[in-house]
Amino acid sequence: MPPCKLARGSRLVLATHNAGKLAEFATLMAPFGITVVSAGELGLPEPEETATSFAGNAAIKALAAAKAANLPALADDSGLCVSALGGAPGIYSARWAGPDKDFAGAMARIEEGIGPDERDAWFVCVLCLATPDGATQSFEGRINGEIVYPPRGTEGHGYDPIFQPEGETRSFAEMSEAEKNAVSHRARAFAAFRTACLEK
Repeated sequence: MPPCKLARGSRLVLATHNAGKLAEFATLMAPFGITVVSAGELGLPEPEETATSFAGNAAIKALAAAKAANLPALADDSGLCVSALGGAPGIYSARWAGPDKDFAGAMARIEEGIGPDERDAWFVCVLCLATPDGATQSFEGRINGEIVYPPRGTEGHGYDPIFQPEGETRSFAEMSEAEKNAVSHRARAFAAFRTACLEK
């Protein structure tokens, strides 16, 4: 199936209720003349994420938003995977922090579950573009690294303070937003999406 191209002047629903994520994607889309509106702004409900993979959950969110708004929709599903934990927390990364978003507790739980020589980890992001007719396309980005502890840095969010990407001496949370965005899993997924779906 040929990729869906988003023309300049298009409106795109970002399937999120997170204002920070909306701001990030609005900035990324601006050079391509795409107006981004969030599912939260449109009052769309958040669908239950019942899939067992990042791609599956991204597709659930994108399809729900595209059909409800009758517009193309983009969703992302991302998380931290730790080798010694069998890939956990993975798709459950947000849930590990609980309803109170206790990422300090979630980071401590990871540290408690791994040994000093079992630090390999990676972040994954899958972006899914869906159209109201039910078509979807997915784009994956991944960055490898290791778990560091105790948490370091005050930038970023989630598990950024304990993730040090390959080739770096700093955690994601010790990098500026621009530095992280240049190399992150989300940046890599967005680059693949941009090449396939955005007009230069």
